[in-house]
Amino acid sequence: MITVMGATGQVGRQITQRLLEAGEQVRAIGRNPGALAALAAAGAETWAGDAADAEFLARAFRGAEAVHTLLPYDPTSADFRAEQQRLGEAIVAAVQGAGVRRVVALSSIGADVPTGTGFIASLHDQEQRLRKLTGIDLLFLRPGVFFESITAAVDMARALGVNADAVAPEVPVPMIATRDVGAAAAAALVARDWSGVQVRELHGPCDLTYAEATSILGAAIGLPDLQYVRLPDAEMADALVQAGFSRDCAELHVQMGRALSDGTIAPLAPRTAEATTLTRFEAIVGDLVQDRAA
Repeated sequence: MITVMGATGQVGRQITQRLLEAGEQVRAIGRNPGALAALAAAGAETWAGDAADAEFLARAFRGAEAVHTLLPYDPTSADFRAEQQRLGEAIVAAVQGAGVRRVVALSSIGADVPTGTGFIASLHDQEQRLRKLTGIDLLFLRPGVFFESITAAVDMARALGVNADAVAPEVPVPMIATRDVGAAAAAALVARDWSGVQVRELHGPCDLTYAEATSILGAAIGLPDLQYVRLPDAEMADALVQAGFSRDCAELHVQMGRALSDGTIAPLAPRTAEATTLTRFEAIVGDLVQDRAA
């Protein structure tokens, strides 16, 4: 049996579905019982509870051959890093308390850097917490920027006629589909073929600049001349606050953009066949836009 945290999220749902298709027994964890219903119908054992509740997680982890963990992301959190610490410590306590021996942990490219990377610094902290555990085989998956983060700007692009963010327009960035991240995680959870502590980077099919990704998005939504604009940091943070981010999360997002722009967030290893995934942005951008509208 394999336990999957965040089973109703973009990556977790893909993992759960692929594990079920592979004939694995899956315990799917999520916050919302309604959102878990489809996974239950597909054959998963579903558990609804709070990801910050170490006792709940330990019960859900107990008896699993392997566990997939992640830190839930909430851009409205008033103190993002403190909230991530609370969640991360609960996960570590649950892994230890349940006697889990194999963990696949979703992280990110850039998680090797301790500070100055915005949201990703919390993933560095979580990697360090998990590394302190003894007697487990631990695999960190470090994907690049999700394509879904580009299509998240579709409403703004349609309303304003531009796509704006905090990343320099000319910098190539590893970008990847969440379906490919889920596929990599599920394959690892089925194979259970790693030992000790390992890191696997996932670079996506190719690097894209934000200007190139915006052009692909524009073609998909009927705006072939859509341009990308890097806003000044203060303006970008204010725009995110107006969109519903907390001030703390808005500033972390801008810091992450700076770190992508100056190369602080970058792959540790050159692109390889193993790190290169298949799904190209132009092949799925239409589906991603439709999913947001649904």
